[in-house]
Amino acid sequence: MVLRQVTSRDALAHPAGRSVPDEVFEQVLGEVVDGEIAPGETLPSERRLAEVLGVSRPAVREALQRMTQTRLVDVRQGGATIVRDFRTSAGMDLLPRLLVRGGSLDVAIARSVVEARLVVGPGVAALAAERGGPALAARLTGIVDALSATDDDVERQRHALAFWDAVVDAADSMVFKLMFNSLRAAYEPALEALAPLMAAEVGQVGAYRLLTEALGQGDPDTSRAAAEKLLRAATESLLSAFDSTKEKS
Repeated sequence: MVLRQVTSRDALAHPAGRSVPDEVFEQVLGEVVDGEIAPGETLPSERRLAEVLGVSRPAVREALQRMTQTRLVDVRQGGATIVRDFRTSAGMDLLPRLLVRGGSLDVAIARSVVEARLVVGPGVAALAAERGGPALAARLTGIVDALSATDDDVERQRHALAFWDAVVDAADSMVFKLMFNSLRAAYEPALEALAPLMAAEVGQVGAYRLLTEALGQGDPDTSRAAAEKLLRAATESLLSAFDSTKEKS
């Protein structure tokens, strides 16, 4: 276990507005994901963690509560905090924290997000076609109109998120909704950085209109195909960029 001091006691301002518990959480999460803290290992006591990390005990306590909620650790009877195997115990709520760690994008996690989006999106569109009805088409038409009215790629991404938010709502699946919420939470902080790579997708106003029309007609097969075609352009750009990044590292 290699726990490093994350803050000085008199420095309470943190990058990107992160709190001291955020810093503690990120420190331990990073070591768990990187294998420096192994599953089954017992974390030091709350007091010892506070000493090692250079923070207050309340900050450590709050961070440990978050770790318990995200199933990174398990507090056993007697107070021992045991590290869990996040690959078998954690849920989608951990995804945003895995995607960006220490201010850097985790390329492997980013790749999995992009691949999941391409696999899941068309299926969600097919369900939405079956369940959405005319109200969905009207809602989507307004969003696509707003999309076509701007040339700003960051703003276009926001409209695209709103579009898919409406599609997921229409699919009427709580599982897909929670998945979308987690993917969105992971994606939104990177909107500006991803703008050049996402331009190929969010600039396809015609493709969004075709998908809207298929959804409005209640045609699941055409909706699935239209969604797959829409999502594939950015998927290929992003995967190519991730491969280039990996080769340079």
